[in-house]
Amino acid sequence: MADNTLFTAFRFDVQLNIKNAQSLQLTSPLCDAAFAECSGLEMTMTPKTVQEGGNNTQQIHLVGPVSYGTLALKRGMTANLDLWKWFSAAVSGQGRGVTAEGLVIMRDGAGSPQVRFRITGCLPIKMKAPALNAKEGLLAIEEMEIAYRHFEIEAA
Repeated sequence: MADNTLFTAFRFDVQLNIKNAQSLQLTSPLCDAAFAECSGLEMTMTPKTVQEGGNNTQQIHLVGPVSYGTLALKRGMTANLDLWKWFSAAVSGQGRGVTAEGLVIMRDGAGSPQVRFRITGCLPIKMKAPALNAKEGLLAIEEMEIAYRHFEIEAA
């Protein structure tokens, strides 16, 4: 019998791990459960459409290439600058192109893991500093976007 329990979207952890992080003066994991928002866990298959000769009323759809979204992460800015350092290392010098492996864990209301999204080949593609506005008095939110090669979903 299928379990039809609905998950909530407000309890989740994000972990990013880099192999040989110490050689790039980074910590591993880079971050651990420190995000307020996480989006972009998606995959899309573009079908190849074929017209069968003489059959003008139907199309045949074959499996085509799969593309993946961009993981967007938002968090309150802290003194921990490891994500910024990872971006700098990935775009220059000896760490050029260094990727991470990621794990996004959805938890139930009690905090127990329910579903894991395992993402591979994570490459930072955008870092955004918080908007600074003295009149608003809001929390400083930094944003990061990550391209990834593949993801798998698994039960916890």
